[in-house]
Amino acid sequence: MKKQSLIIIFLILTAGIYAQTDKDQLALNVARAEDENIAKLKDYIWKRTSNVFIDSELKLTTVTEFKFDADGKLETTMVDAQTTVKKKHGLRGVAQKNAAENKEEYVQQALELASHYAFLSKGELVDFFDKAAITEKDGLIEATASNVHLNGDRLTLRIDPVTNLIVYKEFSSLLGKDLIDGQLNYDKFSNGTVHGTTTSLNLPVEKMKIEALNHDYTVRVQ
Repeated sequence: MKKQSLIIIFLILTAGIYAQTDKDQLALNVARAEDENIAKLKDYIWKRTSNVFIDSELKLTTVTEFKFDADGKLETTMVDAQTTVKKKHGLRGVAQKNAAENKEEYVQQALELASHYAFLSKGELVDFFDKAAITEKDGLIEATASNVHLNGDRLTLRIDPVTNLIVYKEFSSLLGKDLIDGQLNYDKFSNGTVHGTTTSLNLPVEKMKIEALNHDYTVRVQ
């Protein structure tokens, strides 16, 4: 009986070691695949159109251009911003302008936070997988962990087990003290490069929703 108990304990410990090894290998595989994919994505320049809804009404549309600089850092440039709100005159107009600028800044902060979850560093991915719960869903690997970028946040990744590339992200986080949650979807070019397509953000404190679309991916002239 004693010998049997020792065998069971050994099998349990061994299973735990193998499970951790598999998780570590998955982290390295995904980090490597993401590095290779971003290297390909650096050849592109693209735009993102973001529609901002407050109380379900379209209030603001912004267009931002994206590209990677020579050091591999993602650059963003605002190229257009239009509001549907009718302009007021006098002091009320000044107050309205200030309020609009505050809203626009809030929107950009929300999109910037979403971009951080969109482009996780190799170190962040390894840390994420180290504490992630990993399951399978609809033929994809699903990994979920908390305290990834900010204390109290939560991130879920869905990964193609064949390519080790991330095809969907879902997060909940904080913008200052305000709750925010979002979904990021991805697609693939014919050359296999995975790229972001749509981002949906929900900011309940401001009764705001943001629907963003990445488009006009163009290979940069060397």
